Amino acid sequence: MSTKPRQILVTSALPYANGPIHLGHMLEYIQTDIWVRFQRLRGNDCIFVCADDAHGTPVMLKARELGITPEELVARTGENHRRDFNDFHISVDNYYTTHSPENRELATLIYKRLKAAGYIAVRSIRQFYDEQAKMFLPDRFIKGTCPRCGTPDQYGDACENCGSTYSPADLVNPVSVISGTRPVEKESEHYFFKLGDFTDFLKGWMTTSNLHPAVRAKLDEWFQMGLQDWDISRDAPYFGFEIPDAPGKYFYVWLDAPIGYMASFKNLCTKRKHLKFDDYWGKDSQRELYHFIGKDITYFHTLFWPAMLSGADFRTPTAVYAHGFLTVNGQKMSKSRGTFIQARAYLDHLNPEYLRYYFAAKLGAGVDDIDLNLDDFTQRVNSDLVGKLVNIASRCAGFLTKNFQGRLFSTQEEWKTISGTSIDADLGIEMVLLGSDDTIAEYYEKREYAAAIREIMRLTDLVNQFIDKYKPWELAKQKENKEILHRICSAAINAFRILTIYLAPVLPSFAVEAEKFLNTEGKLTWNHLAEYPTNPIHEYKPLMTRVDPAKTKAMVEASKENLEISSPKVAANMEPIFPEVSYDDFAKLDLRIARIVKAEHIKGAEKLLRLTLDLGGEMRNVFAGIKSAYAPEQLQGKLTVMVANLAPRRMKFGVSEGMVLAAGPGGKDIWLLEPHPGAQPGMRVK
Repeated sequence: MSTKPRQILVTSALPYANGPIHLGHMLEYIQTDIWVRFQRLRGNDCIFVCADDAHGTPVMLKARELGITPEELVARTGENHRRDFNDFHISVDNYYTTHSPENRELATLIYKRLKAAGYIAVRSIRQFYDEQAKMFLPDRFIKGTCPRCGTPDQYGDACENCGSTYSPADLVNPVSVISGTRPVEKESEHYFFKLGDFTDFLKGWMTTSNLHPAVRAKLDEWFQMGLQDWDISRDAPYFGFEIPDAPGKYFYVWLDAPIGYMASFKNLCTKRKHLKFDDYWGKDSQRELYHFIGKDITYFHTLFWPAMLSGADFRTPTAVYAHGFLTVNGQKMSKSRGTFIQARAYLDHLNPEYLRYYFAAKLGAGVDDIDLNLDDFTQRVNSDLVGKLVNIASRCAGFLTKNFQGRLFSTQEEWKTISGTSIDADLGIEMVLLGSDDTIAEYYEKREYAAAIREIMRLTDLVNQFIDKYKPWELAKQKENKEILHRICSAAINAFRILTIYLAPVLPSFAVEAEKFLNTEGKLTWNHLAEYPTNPIHEYKPLMTRVDPAKTKAMVEASKENLEISSPKVAANMEPIFPEVSYDDFAKLDLRIARIVKAEHIKGAEKLLRLTLDLGGEMRNVFAGIKSAYAPEQLQGKLTVMVANLAPRRMKFGVSEGMVLAAGPGGKDIWLLEPHPGAQPGMRVK
């Protein structure tokens, strides 16, 4: 290991300022914090900065909904975010906001440099406009079907399924998220960053930036598709920074969001006068710069960001580390199931270090998704941390405080007393633990936390086997074995100290409490691994308790969102409910949006109308018993919902190829189900 400390700057992706922190966010911040704490534990100078992503239409609209200004919303959200991160022991040096004077200054500077270098183009484009909301729509406020892979319900800038980026105009069946109406196209002048000009540079940067092979493969795909100019402007109304010399035009949030890393560090420089901004961000900087992000924003951080930095004469990242998504109990986080868990809901019920440990035990350097299985979570924490790690201290500390005033076996004379006995070989347990120093350090460095945890738990098992073999509780009953008891318990407590140092990046609060117990203030660092403790330990008090399954259950219940629609009580004369069906039977129904192209009376039919339905290019003939409630002319052009996979049924008047859905007691009180105004024929109803 080099004796000269490394100088490192680390960031996590910026959480958006219109909502609370949830466990999906915490996966990234815990991953980052473990790496940062490890670097500091090794004696490196590692700075960790972050900020709230404050700009964009969602923040503007959320503030409008709450009846406050966007600035007030950003301030309120930032306070809550800081509190959640602090309570999860995230050791960020500066948590700031992108709505800051530093960010405005840097965004303007970078834009002007890019423009002066010829990397900004201005041209008119046809852009989606919501006529009902009276505003141009940002990409994330348009949804439709991905033009590349056909996945429905995707945002207007990127597909979450295949990772492709595109223009909102490329979406199939686009819909405004604000009003639900189909937007129209209007012409507007926009500003573009010429990303394609940086293709060769980015290919070179990719080979030197320590990217994961899966990320490299994705970059290769994007290079093969060709890098397109990036629209960096948005029209008013918009919450953000106005583009210089372009009234009514604002920087797209994704331009100033990553610049927020720089702005947060610049703000830290004003607080810590010894820090120099150019030392870390200057073009010739020799410092290390690392970004931890989710895999869904890889495109922005591995293409736009380094290209923009290079074009503006700033340094580029040393590496960008991407991770996968978080699932809970094997499924996407769900509000109805109580598995869309906010950080505060977790903290209200459980120790944050339980989650830090569990995530560490699952995380590798790749982009695979991580599953939080709540049963496995309970079992693993209780077994590893309480049943194994804490068990070492709880089983041996009392013998030292009761018989030896807490002093560990350490003098030269005491060593001679034991020398030559049959336990000589086993007393090398501490050296075995120290022998894994470099292995564990390499795992942490490479973000292979799961491998580090496996190795640490292997060593923990060896220490427990050592204690089980010599049974200090039995030795304590025999006066002639007092010296052996002293040495066995001392070895176990020293091993506990070593294991605590190995786990300190993951369990920082636990390490602080263990340091107090061990009476080794300031010495639970990597450089002190081999330093045998000389201070007497304090009386042992429980350092961690088991996960209470009742609290985990309470957390899930507290996280459930009541999605039931309130309704009046059913009258006593309600018609009897049919026998229940299984969920699997119900799931077989294929419900689709259909447009009623034609509706007509059927000669001789008292209740039926003949409907011609458009399923998005496929026409169906359906007979519907709604004649008492609707005249044909009322129905033509309307959207409704139909069971599209119902077997055709031959009736007196012909074949019915499906069923439309309606509700009501009958007569004139029958109502066809009408979907959201933005729905399109053929769209599946979920």
